[in-house]
Amino acid sequence: MTTISFAIATRNEADDIKDCLESIKWADEIVIFDEKSIDKTVEVAKKYTSKIFLIDHDPMFHRTKQKAIDKCASDWIFQIDADERVSPDLKDEILQTISGVSSLPGYQLPRKSRIFGKWMEHTGWYPDYQVKLFQKGKGHYPCQSVHEMITIDGQMGTLTNDLLHEHYSTLDWYLNRRFEYTKNDAENIIARGEKIVWSDAIKFPADEFFKRFFFWQGYKDGLHGLVLSLLMAFDRLIVFARLWEHQKFWQHDSADFRGEVIHKTKKVAHDWHHWLSQTATKPHEKILHKLKAKFNF
Repeated sequence: MTTISFAIATRNEADDIKDCLESIKWADEIVIFDEKSIDKTVEVAKKYTSKIFLIDHDPMFHRTKQKAIDKCASDWIFQIDADERVSPDLKDEILQTISGVSSLPGYQLPRKSRIFGKWMEHTGWYPDYQVKLFQKGKGHYPCQSVHEMITIDGQMGTLTNDLLHEHYSTLDWYLNRRFEYTKNDAENIIARGEKIVWSDAIKFPADEFFKRFFFWQGYKDGLHGLVLSLLMAFDRLIVFARLWEHQKFWQHDSADFRGEVIHKTKKVAHDWHHWLSQTATKPHEKILHKLKAKFNF
């Protein structure tokens, strides 16, 4: 009989771990690597599994996730985070998938996130495909970026049911998490040897807002979509500031800096107006390539 393990990495997840484990208690094995939580994470987890391993905190959390994956003994492995839940429909689809005659070594699936109390359906937050299910030995984390996904050795399939994600429930949670993400993003840009110019302070956040609110239809998520688009645009400004700091806060000397900023802002506004007009007058497919090329997504 085909078996499945769930691999989890935790660190102070007492508020989330119970609902996660309750949703996967049907699994053949649950393996948890905990980074010495100081709350009741381990106490709660012991009610669901005895396979709990305590390790020191690793700034690259994916290495801890990989250790949990490596410890799993089942035929199939599902990597799940403490703030994720497997619905009954997804459970049935997982069991049907792994019990069938499948030559595919791994699967991605859509993840639906609840942010500030709302299940997001646009704004770049859905379907938010995640690689989660794979045959033992066929999936691993590169462990180079906080945004990376599991890589699969071979062709990948796609499941249809959503993995539920209880994401940012408070603004403090969002801001604290994004603080670390922007630091990692800046470090990756530095590692690639890329340089910034002053106008990127406008371009980075402007492009991010346009992409999320207009192209990814964040407006359909209402006020949540607007605020999240603005917050994530601010993320890009922070990334710029981190890069600027790394480059010793160089000064941009200009006889008419006010005029330069006005000119750049007008250009950004003109680009927005142009592409929105294109969207309104041409089939979506005709401008998709141009938008992807312009905004690099």
